[in-house]
Amino acid sequence: MLDWLNLNWRDVLDIGLVAYIYYRLILLIKGTRAVPVMYGLVLVLVLYYASDVVGLYTLNWFLANFLGSIVLVIIILFQRDIRKALAEVGAGGLWRRAKVREKVIEEISAAALAMARVRIGALMVIELGVPLGEVVESGVEIEAAVSRELLMTIFFPDTPLHDGAVIIRGERIAAAGCILPLSPATDLARAYGTRHRAAIGVTEENDCLAVVVSEERGTVSIASGGEIIAGFPEGELVDRLKAMLNRKS
Repeated sequence: MLDWLNLNWRDVLDIGLVAYIYYRLILLIKGTRAVPVMYGLVLVLVLYYASDVVGLYTLNWFLANFLGSIVLVIIILFQRDIRKALAEVGAGGLWRRAKVREKVIEEISAAALAMARVRIGALMVIELGVPLGEVVESGVEIEAAVSRELLMTIFFPDTPLHDGAVIIRGERIAAAGCILPLSPATDLARAYGTRHRAAIGVTEENDCLAVVVSEERGTVSIASGGEIIAGFPEGELVDRLKAMLNRKS
């Protein structure tokens, strides 16, 4: 059927593999800070070709020299994203995503809402495609089943681990008291404290979701891809968390 295209099965396989790799790479950078940088590079390419057509020789020369070092520029601009992509490949993240069972989501949601009602601050990070190895190593290994009671006990005020983050891997709590990178963003609302900045920071650099409970306002927020959505009512948190995890799958 493909004779008229002069294609054999190797060509079809080659095209299919390249298309799939591009598709997974697009999913990797979707919603990250790499997207506006990509738009900027596309704009530079358009200006380069337009300057050649119109005859703007000085601008064309300048852009030609810039694009001559484009590989080096891409490595510098996307070093964090390249590192993340290679980690995804090593962890099998390009073709699979960690599945979080509904029971685990319900336990996390129940704990978050219960702590919000009594104004106990908490930060729970749900690991997805790439293991959060360095983050887990910064805390205390727990390796226990996820439960509302255990999460509330960990974050109870004045306990040794209540100030850090809990890392949830699959159906288990991998570690507690973990230290997360704070977001360097300067345009965040003043209402966001250290927990919210840490939630944004860890989701900027890693494939994960973060659930934050504010002890000042008694609200629950979810961070994903460097963005945070605040103030979930009691009946909506579970459904929204499930929907966001399904989009990540």
